[in-house]
Amino acid sequence: MAEETKETEQKDSKKALMTALKYILGVVLIILGVLLVVRWWPDLVTVFKGCFGLFLILAGLIALAIAKE
Repeated sequence: MAEETKETEQKDSKKALMTALKYILGVVLIILGVLLVVRWWPDLVTVFKGCFGLFLILAGLIALAIAKE
């Protein structure tokens, strides 16, 4: 009985550690993402401008496909 309790406690502590590491990794990645967006904002706007025409073309094709049915 005592061995089962130890194993359960070890599994629970390992699971808690892994969860904490995932949260820490998530927060670090979010911070890095925000910093890169702020730093590369002009380039990001250029990409958005370049993709806007393609988006409109695809939206038009989807509208035509829906209207065809």
